[in-house]
Amino acid sequence: MDKSSSPMQPLYLQVKRYILDNIGSGKWAASARVPSENDIVKSFGVSRMTANRALRELRDEGVLIRIAGVGSFVADRHGHAQPLEIRSIADEIRERGHAHRAEIVSLERVRAVAELSEDFGIAPRSELFCSVIVHFENDRPVQLEDRYVLPKLAPDYLKSDFSKTTPYDYLTKVAPLQEAEHVLRAVMPAERTRKLLAMKRDEPCLLMIRRTWTAGQIASVARLYYPGSRYEMSGRFRP
Repeated sequence: MDKSSSPMQPLYLQVKRYILDNIGSGKWAASARVPSENDIVKSFGVSRMTANRALRELRDEGVLIRIAGVGSFVADRHGHAQPLEIRSIADEIRERGHAHRAEIVSLERVRAVAELSEDFGIAPRSELFCSVIVHFENDRPVQLEDRYVLPKLAPDYLKSDFSKTTPYDYLTKVAPLQEAEHVLRAVMPAERTRKLLAMKRDEPCLLMIRRTWTAGQIASVARLYYPGSRYEMSGRFRP
């Protein structure tokens, strides 16, 4: 590493400046893995606390995405979502002044495997509707939506044109939202997910599992995958 920063500058700022300079020069593009704490300690001769502070502050400033057990990656700070807010991905994208479009990967009837039957509270092999859709922001894939729907609450789901409307918009009309549950995880994507989202091989993704209730029943279970370098989740709460 080039350690030419002023010796009067605190060590953690020297580390931050090194990382920012490499990002600013284009050497490290969005989703690129940056040096780990161990790499920084060895190259700069600083303490682990100093290395951690530099990476933590860059994460808090939205420059990096840090995934526990995976590493730190350069963030593309275009995409942003509120994790507790239930909204259409199309509305989020358009509010940023960008263009949304969707590509339908599959739209079919399936049988509930064990995990899905537990998610819905239904018998194994019960029928479900399934849609797999890739959402694009300015022609860049930013979300893979893998959604399962209880047929009796949305009987015409498979007849909908989801290139013109979103599953969220359709379901809010036919099965109004009563309650929702979110689970957010950092995962390494499966090969299909990685390809559909045009992700690099070692890039992590954010997975939001969303269950929604209508009339006391679970209407939909969606697994929403976001490229780790292109999306961030944040929220502000008041006790």
